[in-house]
Amino acid sequence: MPRLFFAFLAGGLFGTGLFLSGMTDTAKVQGWLDVFGTWDPTLAFVMGGAIIPMAIAWRIAEGRKPLVGASFPKPAEPKIGRNLVLGSLLFGVGWGLAGLCPGPAIASLSYGGWPHWAFFAAMLAGMAIAPAVRTQLDRAVPAE
Repeated sequence: MPRLFFAFLAGGLFGTGLFLSGMTDTAKVQGWLDVFGTWDPTLAFVMGGAIIPMAIAWRIAEGRKPLVGASFPKPAEPKIGRNLVLGSLLFGVGWGLAGLCPGPAIASLSYGGWPHWAFFAAMLAGMAIAPAVRTQLDRAVPAE
């Protein structure tokens, strides 16, 4: 039960941060990507505000046990492969076209209207079919 409470608390804090920073505003995100137009650099500050404290937290967490849960996850393998490249491309294209990624998409469901719900449904559909597409891709072109 404490784990669910802390997950709810962390998710609420994350969603509040996304809302307050403007990251649920699709125009703001697309403004960040419009480098040769009306570029909006505020996303860099949001990213820095997330990356810097998280880097410090990972350093502090080394060798410690979490309050809830068995252990902290291991760092990802720093290998650049087909899955990373394809996943990054798909994420970037979706983010650029819609101005939303999964976190802000969920945070904006309560006020974004039907376009946000349509994006959320498409996102869920993509997550559902991704394993089958990956299996087909692995059969067609085996990974190295």
